[in-house]
Formats: sequence, structure tokens, C-alpha cells
Amino acid sequence: MRHHENMDNADIVPLAKETLQESIKHQREALARILREPLQRLAAECAPIWGGRAQLNLLLGEGLKELPYCKHLYVMDENAVQISDNVGHHGLMEGFGRDRSKRPYMSEVSADTEFFLSDAYISLREQRPSLTAIQTVHDAAGTPLGFICAYFGLRDLPLARELYEEPRHWRQIKGDPSIRGTVFHQTRAESEMDQHIGTVLGVVAELMLYHGVFHVMLHFSSSRAIVWVKEDPYRYRMLDFDALIDPNICLAYPRTHYPEGALVPTGKVRAVLDAFRTLRFMDEMFYLRSGTLNIFNGLVGLTFSCDGSHYIPFDEFVRKDHDFWIGITSK
Repeated sequence: MRHHENMDNADIVPLAKETLQESIKHQREALARILREPLQRLAAECAPIWGGRAQLNLLLGEGLKELPYCKHLYVMDENAVQISDNVGHHGLMEGFGRDRSKRPYMSEVSADTEFFLSDAYISLREQRPSLTAIQTVHDAAGTPLGFICAYFGLRDLPLARELYEEPRHWRQIKGDPSIRGTVFHQTRAESEMDQHIGTVLGVVAELMLYHGVFHVMLHFSSSRAIVWVKEDPYRYRMLDFDALIDPNICLAYPRTHYPEGALVPTGKVRAVLDAFRTLRFMDEMFYLRSGTLNIFNGLVGLTFSCDGSHYIPFDEFVRKDHDFWIGITSK
């Protein structure tokens, strides 16, 4: 057995900002590069002692030293029945004789598989996101004998995980079909926020432009708002109707400069909020229930009476007129 190879973060070059799926793909490729060679060596050493439970356990214990982030190793025969114990860093665990043929990581293993890294799944015992690396073991004649499996908890992996970039393109999400089915039998009920919408939007604009609020969720039907402040971004604050119609609320938020990193220019904040007003009153049947704006990622979120939701870049949003939204929400 070769000496333990280092598996710390230095093995992986941090990646530039990516989309969600690109980030997942590259992390899996990096992990596969780390695991393939030590598991191939271990498979070659397992073949001569195949079927010897105690010998396999000892060999897996040595092999685990090359895989410090692996929780445990085990060996299965060609029918995915375990012929070793689970060998962890602190000794043996039960597992011998377990039939793993129905586990999610075996569904894509075929006769031609040499090395396979499973998709993440929820483990049976720990109920946590996990994955399994599988290496086929062959005898001297090349006949498959079974598999070596390495089990990992996702939280333990040593990958340099750069946070992915949220896409800035229009996304539409369908809501509850039961709500869409009854939309023609409803009409907009005027809320307190509707009656004082000019004051509400004026207060919200002031908070965003001069008092550090970078994300707002306006719930028009229930007359409330939820805001996040740059100086305290991990906690949200809920503003009820009385707070939203009182300009004095601005005195409770520190005066601060509009952030340089914001994607939404100062001149567009009020334009987005005014567009919310247009959509709220555009039709008695199809109307805006809630609207969100985040000035850092430049995205607007919309939820309509038909329960359809849209996430759209702010500049594209302000270009759309009343007729456009009537057409798209009534489809």
C-alpha cells in the first residue's frame, strides 16, 4: 500500500463564478480525480484475497489511510451483497451480508463500469446528503469479482467550493394549479396598502436609496413588507402597515450611501416600485400579489393572483408595459 496522499484544499484549484449546474459538475469531476487512483490500487490488492472477510477488512483499513475524508469502505460481490464489514477510521461497523442492490448508487452500475461516482443521495442511517464511489474489482483473468465502495458525507469533502452565480435571465415558475383553476372566480380585494400605495412606495424607495435596505418583499394583499439591511444582512425585519405609511420610520435606519456593488442604478429603484403599482391595479382578476427587489443581484420577483411567479432582471422588467403582463398572466 502506498503512503497516504494529501487530500486537502490545495489539491483543487478554486473555480471562477459558475452557474449552479456547472459548479456541481466541476466539483464532481474534482472529486473523481482524487478518488480514482487510490481505489484502483486498492482493487488490485483486494483481488488475490477475494472472499476472505478478515483479510479484506484489514486491507480496507490500510486503504482508508489514503482516503481520510471517506467515512468508511466496504466490499460487495457481483450481486451487490456485502462481503466485508464497514471499515471506518475507528474500526469495524456492521454491514456484512447487507444486500445493497436496491440502493440509489447501484442503479447506474453496469457490467462495463470500472469506476463510478454516484449522484448525491440521502443516506438511510444518518439521513444526510451522501455519495458513494464504486470501483470494480477484477481477477487476474479480467473477470469482474465485485466492487469496492467508498462512502462519503457531502459535508466532509475537501473541495474548494466557490459559491455559484445566480443566473440573471427571466424565469417563470407555475404555482398551485388549484389557485389557477379558480382565478376567474375571484376579484382583487382592496387592501390597506392599496389605499395608501403612494406613501408606502415613497417610504420603501427612501429606505432603499438612503438607508441601507438592499432587498424588499412587498406583500400587497396583506399590507406588509419584509426588508434586509446591508448593515445587518443575516436578519430580516418585518414592517407592518402602520410602519409602512409612517415616513418617520426612516429615522430608525442609519443614513448610508447607496452601495457601489448594486446592479440596480439609483434612478431605477423607483421605476421598479412604480411598476409594482401598475401591476397591482392592472386588472381586477389578474393582479400582483407580491413583488420583490434585490438591488445587488438586480432581480425582480413577482407573484400574481393566478399563483404564477416570475424572476426577471430589473431592466427587462421596467421595459414591459401593462398590455404585456395582462397577456402573460391570463394565459
